[in-house]
Amino acid sequence: MILGKVIGTVVTTISHRDYKNRRLLVVQPLVLERESSDEDFIALDNTQAGIGDTVLVNREGNGARQALKNPDACIISVIVGIVDSAYIEVSS
Repeated sequence: MILGKVIGTVVTTISHRDYKNRRLLVVQPLVLERESSDEDFIALDNTQAGIGDTVLVNREGNGARQALKNPDACIISVIVGIVDSAYIEVSS
């Protein structure tokens, strides 16, 4: 699981059956200042998140499929929670 910020949406005219009636959002991973950031990625929304929301994303296929209760889905990343606040204590 990772923390990320929703920075956009994806609109498709044709999509896989596992994506029907579901929103696809672009997520930017959140990292500490001295760490390098992974590239942005697309995640299936399971929480009604919106642009600007901080979210908890399951980026492991089996866990994502379990969260959606679809063991055969072709899904890797799914948003499983919206984060209200986070506190990170960095030791020197």
